[in-house]
Amino acid sequence: MSTSAPVAVVIEDEPQIRRFVRAALEAEGWQVHEAETMKRGLTEAGTRKPDLLVLDLGLPDGDGTELIRDVRGWSAVPIIVLSARSDESDKIAALDAGADDYLTKPFGVGELLARVRANLRRPRAAAGEGDPANADPVFRFGEVEIDRQARLVRRAGAEVHLTPIEYRLLSVL
Repeated sequence: MSTSAPVAVVIEDEPQIRRFVRAALEAEGWQVHEAETMKRGLTEAGTRKPDLLVLDLGLPDGDGTELIRDVRGWSAVPIIVLSARSDESDKIAALDAGADDYLTKPFGVGELLARVRANLRRPRAAAGEGDPANADPVFRFGEVEIDRQARLVRRAGAEVHLTPIEYRLLSVL
C-alpha cells in the first residue's frame, strides 16, 4: 500500500474558494492541484490520477455537469460539487451526471472535510466495469497493456503518455 499523500484536483474559477479548499485539504495531508476552467480541469483530472475531484458547476468555459459526464466515461474518482446553485434541479442534474456529493456555497471547512471522508469510505468500481471483484484491471493485447485501475498504458513495457481523450478512446476499443 502506498504511503504517498492522496491527490485532489480542485476545479473552481473563484481564486478565493480555490485557496480555501486547497488550504483545508492540505491541512489534512492532501496534495492539491488546481484548475480554473473545464478544459484545464479535464487535463488535470486525466494526468494527475486524483483520489478526489472538487468541482464548481459555473466555470467560464462551460457547465461543470458536462465535465462530470466526461470524467465518468473513464473514471470512478469521487466527485464533490461545490456550487452557488441551490435549486433542486441543479443538484439533481449534477448527481445524475455522476457527482457523488453536492455542497452549496457558502460552506464550512468542517462539512467539506466530512463529505470528503465519507466519499473516500465508499468502495469504488472502475468506470464501466461492473463488479470490480470479477474484473481484471489490466487488459493486454499484443505488446499493449492498459491498466484501467491506474489509468496507465504501456507498450512493450514502456509507459505511453496519452491525453484523457486518447486514453478513453483506446480503453473502449
